Amino acid sequence: MAVKKDKVSLGVTIFAFALMTAASVVCLLPFVMMVSASFSTENIIMTKGIGVFPRGFSLRAYEIIMSMPKYMIGAYVVTVALTVSGTLIGLFLIAMTGYSLARPDFRIRNKIAFFFYFTTLFSAGLAPSYIWMVRYLGLKNNYLAVLLPLLMTPWLIILMRNFMKSIPHEITESGKMDGAGDFRIFISLIFPMVKPGLATVGLFLALSYWNDWYNAMLYLPNLDYKPLQYHLYRIVNEAAALKNSLAGANVVLTASLPSTTLKMATAVLATGPIILLYPFIQRFFITGIVVGSVKG
Repeated sequence: MAVKKDKVSLGVTIFAFALMTAASVVCLLPFVMMVSASFSTENIIMTKGIGVFPRGFSLRAYEIIMSMPKYMIGAYVVTVALTVSGTLIGLFLIAMTGYSLARPDFRIRNKIAFFFYFTTLFSAGLAPSYIWMVRYLGLKNNYLAVLLPLLMTPWLIILMRNFMKSIPHEITESGKMDGAGDFRIFISLIFPMVKPGLATVGLFLALSYWNDWYNAMLYLPNLDYKPLQYHLYRIVNEAAALKNSLAGANVVLTASLPSTTLKMATAVLATGPIILLYPFIQRFFITGIVVGSVKG
């Protein structure tokens, strides 16, 4: 009987691993095809489509992107600086806010939390935000215009608040009995206990800063070095405009100009660093998102 149960358990395990392997391949295939297309020739892609392996190997798309390496390197530097600084500052502010809203001895916590929740349903819109940022704060052509809006994301505050609720309030009370202040309790006792929540919120913040191009388009029109996503966005748009202007004038030249391959190359350059970062925080991210979503 025990041997039969062991065989059934082994069969279930093999089936589970096979299923997960197939699902992983399906999830990985689009990225592989994206990389393959970025190294392919444009006219072959247009006639035969995208394959798993490059078709007519070409570095033309990457040559166009790196035609002005100074601006490409500058875009990476700006984006990394904004992502790192914004993630660290935002993570600290969101963690403190979530901790305050989760404390049962903070009487008006629910009223304040309502204001955060309200902003997830309604927003002032583009015009008031632009006027406030440019006219009143004077942040046009200032990187702070990209850094500040994402520091206190309401949804991440709610997520962190739910995660903080998993920490017993007795820990805070024990810290007070030992004579520690609120800030000391937060830094010494609470902060080290919320690593999964910090990893989850940190990843969301980092992705938001890394992928942000809209705020850069609005508030950074005259700066030489733009964030990476906006820099790549401009390259793709300029290439598409050039291809449209040449359409009909020179069919051979128009067909050889990269469009699809250029988009794929920009996607590879934009997503590559994030994909390399994710495996290092995957364990904390999964734990944090589960706890932060269930507790409440």
